Amino acid sequence: MEKYDPKELKDPIVKLENVTISNQGTPILKEVNLTLNRGEFVYLIGKSGAGKTSLLRSLYADCPIETGVAEVCGMNVAGLKRRKVPQLRRRIGIAFQSFRLLSDRNVYSNLEFVLRVTGWKNRADIKAQIEHTLQAVGIADKAYAMPMHLSEGEQQRVGIARALINNPALIVADEPTGNLDPMTSAEIMQLLIDINQQTQTTMLISTHDFMMIDKYPARVVLCENGTLVDPEKQ
Repeated sequence: MEKYDPKELKDPIVKLENVTISNQGTPILKEVNLTLNRGEFVYLIGKSGAGKTSLLRSLYADCPIETGVAEVCGMNVAGLKRRKVPQLRRRIGIAFQSFRLLSDRNVYSNLEFVLRVTGWKNRADIKAQIEHTLQAVGIADKAYAMPMHLSEGEQQRVGIARALINNPALIVADEPTGNLDPMTSAEIMQLLIDINQQTQTTMLISTHDFMMIDKYPARVVLCENGTLVDPEKQ
């Protein structure tokens, strides 16, 4: 797998121009325009069914982009060939509301799996990267715990570690605090903000939690009426 240095990628990290995003041939969002530069922290909001998840999935080539310009992490995503998708996903970290951890293996093995499928081979490098990443998300002592023995907050920290493990240029997180209590939600959001500030990893976070946006203000974009609206540009 081709290695890359996220610092070598030129801005913008995400550039969508007049994009149409479809699901099983049905357009979900049209005339989407979005630019994300290095180090930005952006919230994605909108009603359920408005297309937030489809937009996030389109960035890592899991939801087709039918028309327009779509450049993500230095790659042309519109019409991306299947063999190039792993290369794109090497550059993007993905975190989910439901964590999506592999329940049959411990935390270390969950992260090792991601590294190996994205081209890491050296055992010492893998071990060092996993240890560094678990330290960064505050659960270095949970490396050999099984997911079922972790709290939901700890499971989401593993999910964020998995998103962070390949030193991505972009992290997309789909409702990362949706299953968490308010105190744990605040801890997870602060962790994402800390990662953003310390690594300059661009973040696009979908959320329904407006209290969290008030507490940790940042740029907001809105899925509404079948398109994407940037209130700052209205």
